[in-house]
Amino acid sequence: MMTGALLLLTLFILPLWRITLEAPQYPKPLEIRIHISKMAGDIQNINIMNHYVGMEKLPEKMKEFELFPPIVVAMSVIGLLFGFIGKKKLYLVWFAAMVILGTAGMYDFYRWEYNYGHNLNPKAAIQFPGTTYQPPLIGSKVILNFRANSYPASGGYLLFAGMFLSVAAFYSAGKEEKRM
Repeated sequence: MMTGALLLLTLFILPLWRITLEAPQYPKPLEIRIHISKMAGDIQNINIMNHYVGMEKLPEKMKEFELFPPIVVAMSVIGLLFGFIGKKKLYLVWFAAMVILGTAGMYDFYRWEYNYGHNLNPKAAIQFPGTTYQPPLIGSKVILNFRANSYPASGGYLLFAGMFLSVAAFYSAGKEEKRM
């Protein structure tokens, strides 16, 4: 349980999510790495390219970038506390809270992607009527001549691993109780 709670803290170093844009004119795909407090990667090139089809610039500041760090710290501390207490039901409470927070985060991310890809400037230099530019929430999607790929990054995989370690701790604690 405690290892799972500590894995959350890797989000302060590693990116949570990664979106890449592959196209023939870019031998190396363009990339956005989403951390809990910022976006990094080929932001300037993506902003220039997106400007022509009427998309807004990728934001430097978002309310999520202010909310996520304290939530991650709080959930890590709560997970450590539950680990010290050692009651297996608390492991499931922590897992359930993480699932709820994760679901809310994914919904928020979907809404942001939807608005980003659909709210286009009607005076854009290049227009393709009926086309939207929303990247996929998870997976790959063709948008004009680009393949947009959206998947968890290393920090996201460690987050999932931490969550499932809490479930493993729950079952492990249950087996220990039966032996006593």
